[in-house]
Amino acid sequence: MTTKQILMAGAALATMAGAAQAETWDMPMAYAATNFHSEVGAEFATCVTEGTGGELEIVTHPSGSLFGGAEIKRAVMTGQANIGERLLSAHQNENPLYGVDSIPFLVSSFDQHEKLWGIAEPYVSDALAEDNLHYLYSVPWPPQGLYMNKPISSVADLEGVKFRSYSTATARMAELTGMLPVQVEAAELSQALATGVAESFISSGATGYDRKVWEHLSNFYEVDAWLPRNAVFVNADAWDGLSDEAKSVMEDCATTAAETGLERSKEYTQFTLDGLKENGMTVERAGDELMSELKEIGETMTSEWLETAGEAGTAIVEEYRGE
Repeated sequence: MTTKQILMAGAALATMAGAAQAETWDMPMAYAATNFHSEVGAEFATCVTEGTGGELEIVTHPSGSLFGGAEIKRAVMTGQANIGERLLSAHQNENPLYGVDSIPFLVSSFDQHEKLWGIAEPYVSDALAEDNLHYLYSVPWPPQGLYMNKPISSVADLEGVKFRSYSTATARMAELTGMLPVQVEAAELSQALATGVAESFISSGATGYDRKVWEHLSNFYEVDAWLPRNAVFVNADAWDGLSDEAKSVMEDCATTAAETGLERSKEYTQFTLDGLKENGMTVERAGDELMSELKEIGETMTSEWLETAGEAGTAIVEEYRGE
């Protein structure tokens, strides 16, 4: 064999080896492809794919098309998917720390929330590690408001309303206000509203805008109850199997995604509220009586959360409050 033939054979073997080492990771996501969380996730996936030179390709699957929202966390824990995005507060029943971002009225603005998350993030990351998950980044939703099919002025007006629940916090809020909680994932929301399974829910303007809820509901009340986060995490075993270079690229891309996502969330807040108005919904701040009653319920739920969250939960809230 000539020298040229040897070099060509070596190059071919190297190419084959590189192809054999390349991996493709499917990334299930619960929200529509047009939602800003999904868009940031797709940009993150492209960043990783390009940054690793194709060593690791991430393919996103929005709208619950690969796994439903409630299934994503377990799918990644068990290795059915190597990476995924999930609304963490939906798993507060598994670990109270996952609901730290959904304590009613503990924070009501982006600045307050970022202060809280700066304190809570290491605790939540440790909790995810116990579930065989490596935390990468998270992005907050805009402040949560109340969607209704009628005007309301007090908690008494909520009695008997069928309320879409997606977490322990939302289910408990329904109970304390006299509403009837109905478990509905984001991908199923439009159908639930159309069929009367749900008549109300609490979420950001983003969810209502993305799901065109003006087709079924009439009122949105700005109450700024909390700012839940969508987190992106990796199966811990899959993470350990990556090269140091791939891990570094993924962490850099995660930092960029977190920063980009926060800015998109802020920008999307007013844009979506304007969109709800333009499509015929009445959008307004909740009245004083309703806000006062909701904040009383928030105090009850804060106390209940602290009772279940242990020393870690107490440490987070006390540091945030400066106690």
